[in-house]
Amino acid sequence: MALVDLFSGCGGFSLGAHRAGYNVAVAFDNDETLTSSFSRNFPETILHLRDIAQLRGDTVAELAGGNIDGIFGGPPCQGFSDIGRRDVDDPRRQLLGHFFRIVSELAPRFFVMENVKGLAYSDARGVLDAAMAMVEDRYQLLGPIILDAADYGAATKRRRLFVIGIRNDAGEPITINDFKAHQRPAATVADALADLKDAQFVHDDDAGFDHWRIVKRGAPNAYSRRLRSAGLFTSHRTTTHKPEVADRFAAVPQGAMDTIGRHPRLAWNGQCPTLRAGTGSDRGSYQAVRPLHPEEPRVITVREAARLQGFPDSHRFHPTVWHSFRMIGNSVSPIMSEAIFRVVASKLEKAEPALLAAE
Repeated sequence: MALVDLFSGCGGFSLGAHRAGYNVAVAFDNDETLTSSFSRNFPETILHLRDIAQLRGDTVAELAGGNIDGIFGGPPCQGFSDIGRRDVDDPRRQLLGHFFRIVSELAPRFFVMENVKGLAYSDARGVLDAAMAMVEDRYQLLGPIILDAADYGAATKRRRLFVIGIRNDAGEPITINDFKAHQRPAATVADALADLKDAQFVHDDDAGFDHWRIVKRGAPNAYSRRLRSAGLFTSHRTTTHKPEVADRFAAVPQGAMDTIGRHPRLAWNGQCPTLRAGTGSDRGSYQAVRPLHPEEPRVITVREAARLQGFPDSHRFHPTVWHSFRMIGNSVSPIMSEAIFRVVASKLEKAEPALLAAE
């Protein structure tokens, strides 16, 4: 099946699709920085830097090489986030409608849309309802629903809103009960990070990435087995804090909060709170608060954040910590997206014999 990734970012949504057995033919985004590693991570997917508000369905079809089975994406959420300004005049709010417009123009067999839960609040629900109205006659819709990545085995709590549509003639409708078979106990911070504690620095490359290896490999747990790299991995350089800041961090118990910087301290036996993205230079270059390592007096590294979110060690981000955390904080957990795509696949497969007979 050929899929299209809209607002691809660093590829968390795409990674889940690949893991569920789909082929992502093309991806679209307008941010050159946040997609800078996409083509390396997904060499078989063609990335196009385009303004999706100006993108036409027939152009997408042409660039995808013809028939499109599914469209997925997470339109920018900053205009709807409950930790942001929720500015009704934020132009990024209009991109939600453009996602549904492209779905309506192409009529793929299914679509999946992700966003923050604030999109369902009363001051934004009208925007969502208007967007969904573009496709409601042709699709069996589920949503908006809230799903938490931790309920599907991730090591982070990440509650996000999803709308899923199956074209009326393409498969059975999805219900919330269909997701129960894919639920797993949440992984812990220890499951995600324990084998990174003694990682050894190897070298910096010409592109600015720092490379590391796991020294005390041992037998990985079920969570880290899917993520651990057989060789070197990148982006694990720690932040050097001022002595007084490190002392302050050292005094914060696991599961508690640094009262000055509002950094939550991770607990080995718990889950990471939702990782935030911060903003780009066009929005003030604000860095999101990063959690503290469970034992060491520092904030977590990019690779630790990636592990918690569900990215494998082979996944590249950006040479800078700031942009890497923006990538991860904006991403859909690959663990969550894989579960969604597997549920969709089960509904399409049940309809496959009837579709073949009709042809």
